[in-house]
Parts: sequence; structure tokens; C-alpha cells
Amino acid sequence: MSEFDYDLFVIGAGSGGVRAARTAAATGARVAVAEDRYLGGTCVNVGCVPKKLYSYAAHFHDAFEDSTGFGWSFSEAPRFDWAALRDNKIEEIKRLNGIYGRLLDNAGVTLLNARAKILDAHRVQAGDQTISAEKILVATGGWPWVPDFPGNEYVLDSNQIFDLDHFPKRFLALGGGYISVEFASIFNGLGSEAHLVYRGELFLRGFDREVREFTRDEMQKKGVNLHFETNIESIEKVEGGLRVSLTNGETLEVDAVLAATGRKPHLAGLGLDDMDIELNPNGTLRVNERYETSIPSILALGDVTGGPELTPVALAEAMHMVQHHFGDATPRPLNYDNIATAVFCHPNIGTVGLSEEEARERFEQVRIYTADFRAMKHTLSGSEERCLMKLVVDDASDRVVGAHMVGEEAGEVIQGIAIAVRAGLTKTDFDATVGIHPTGAEEFVTMRSITRR
Repeated sequence: MSEFDYDLFVIGAGSGGVRAARTAAATGARVAVAEDRYLGGTCVNVGCVPKKLYSYAAHFHDAFEDSTGFGWSFSEAPRFDWAALRDNKIEEIKRLNGIYGRLLDNAGVTLLNARAKILDAHRVQAGDQTISAEKILVATGGWPWVPDFPGNEYVLDSNQIFDLDHFPKRFLALGGGYISVEFASIFNGLGSEAHLVYRGELFLRGFDREVREFTRDEMQKKGVNLHFETNIESIEKVEGGLRVSLTNGETLEVDAVLAATGRKPHLAGLGLDDMDIELNPNGTLRVNERYETSIPSILALGDVTGGPELTPVALAEAMHMVQHHFGDATPRPLNYDNIATAVFCHPNIGTVGLSEEEARERFEQVRIYTADFRAMKHTLSGSEERCLMKLVVDDASDRVVGAHMVGEEAGEVIQGIAIAVRAGLTKTDFDATVGIHPTGAEEFVTMRSITRR
């Protein structure tokens, strides 16, 4: 009989923690999960899922306008009801929370509704219980970080933005990452006067430069007010809203400010400060390829380890971790190259592989193919929205090392292209693929002219 209460004790019932718990339990391991907030973690509750639902809602604004060119007319202007969207979202999240609970229950995993604290290498405190486990997994994800400036108590973080009592007719997003760009687009689409403030000269640092510039231009065309190379100096509550003073001397008056300035690992109160666990320079937990911290019985995965902050990455890490510790064979290390991602701004961004800038640093010579066009849909809609598609090719091997898109349903399109990039297919393979006509996606297999080398 084991000397421990459980073989695996998971702290955090987000995407990675739940997948790890269920997969480990399927091997016969005795597993418990502690969660003090909500099942499904950031993605389900205050991240990917509600964000995408709000993005869908915001797209209807353009859809109503576009439809007139196709013969549709309305007896009165469409009216947006923020409370209906918010409350319907809440009900959908409750449904998903229930699904996660049933998944754990059906897998035979014990769920403890408590914030766990690690006492030592094999013991945790969960509520009023002290529990022992052969291995402890930290999968608590990230938590929003708000910068320090006068009046920062008036800002909202990305956990709070979904459930506002009243719709902000004037909205400001602070930051230059995914969340800021997405919510500036979302509230603009829902009818707000939307502003984005970013201290850098262009948002979405790390993405392909051409993609960033194209997205900037398209967002501006849709009415998002972009304020680059400036920051918030202070916020003052005034009659009717918030007065935001920027470091460039500009003053804006808005109803809500979202601080989308990054997330930090959610490690507060876990007891790790009292243990000699090695950290990465950015404060995340350092792990090896087996997801072991410097105390081997304490494991970690997902956002707390400093890797790509993406739900599918946490899911993949969870399955790899279980194979390492509870499987019959040792898996290869997880390959973090060519992980596709999407930004649900308007229009969407989808990308996989290397940016043009990264490819030029890595390869002696590259070929760049681009298509910048107005989608067939907009020949009748009257919209001036344009689409960008781009392939980055290593000239020596002919291998497609990067694929990028800005346009409608870019994430859906790039998911398929990601398989080809991951498989190492060449530009010749792309050229030999017969396209589906008429679609925008066929541009990825019909680009023949080199844009630049």
C-alpha cells in the first residue's frame, strides 16, 4: 500500500490541470485536484472562451452593414443589448464549468474546493486537510498585472472586463499585446469610441512586422483610435467618467480603462516562497523536460513555467507530463516550434512559424510571397476591409517556414496551414496543391510571384 494519500495532487483546475488529472487517472493513478475559484481556469472563465464570444458579437456590427449590398434591409437600425450578451455569456460559462466538473468526476478524480498550500515536497494543505502525495503539480496559471500610476485603482483588469454593469460608450485599452488589441477591436465593434494606448511604436511585438503594420491600418480604418509611443500618466475620476492623462500631454475622457499589460504566474499563497525552488529570471518556475522543478516531486506546467501562454500548449504539456511520470514509455521532449496562434482583433490574425524578420536571421536567403487583396465578399458589401496572406520560404531548402494571415477567420485558415508548416512541406508542395475556388484561402496555394528576397 502506498505511503501517500494520492499519487498526484494537482493545484489548479484550469485547462492544463484538468487534462493532467484526467489523463493520469486514466493510467490508474490516484489523483486529486484543488481549485478555489472556478473550473476551467482562465481560458474558460475570463479568457479565450468569453473573449471569442464577445468577438463574435462585435463582428455583427460589420455584418449588418455588409448585408445591405446583398439585398438585405432593416426597418430599423439594429440595437445592441450589452446585458443580454453578458448574461448569455455567464450562462454558457456555467454550462462549461459543469462539464469540467463532470469530466473530473467521471475520471475518478477527487475535487477539493480549496486553495492549496504546499507544505513540503510531499504534503499540501487544502482547507482544513493535510494531504500527502507522491507528486504535486502546480498548474495555477497566470494573473493580471496592473502597472503603478496615480489613479490605477480605477482601471479594470482582464478578469473584470467581461462583467461590467454598464456598457462603456468610451473605452480605452492599455497595452500592446493580444488582450489589448482584441478588446480595442471588440468594444469598437460593439459601438464604443475605442482607444488603444501603447508605450511602443507598434503593437504585437514579436509578430511579423508586415502583419503588425497591416493590422494597424485595418484597425484604424474600422475606427479604433491608436495612441503609440505614449503611456498613462494618471487617471482621475470626474463627473461622467474617467479623465486619462497621457505622457505625451494628451488627455482623454472615457468610461472604462482596461489595463491589459501582461500577466504574472499565479503563485501567491502557494507556499513556494518558503521553499528553495529555482525560478526563471521572469519569476516563473524553472522546469526540466519532465516538468520537474528543482524539487523533483513538485511539478509545474502551463503559464507558471514561462512558456507560450496558450491553452493548447498547457494541454500538450499535461499529456507529456503524464507520459513521463505515469506512462509506460518516455516520450520525446515537447517541440515548441511552429505552434500556431491567433489574435481575435478585427480583422483576425492567424500565424504559424517564423516571421520574416526571424527567418532572415536564421537563413542565408529567404523568399517572401504576399497577397494583399479585397475579399470577394466585399465586392458587394462595399467594405474597404482588405486581407493579407504571406508565406516565408527558406530559399535553400524551399521549405515554408512561416505562414501569416490577417483577415476574416484567419485562425480557422491557419490551423490547416499549420499542419503543412509543421510537417516541413515545401513551396513546391504548396504550389502542387489544387486550391478550392472561390475562397480566400486558395491564395495560400496560388501565390507564384516572389514579393521580395
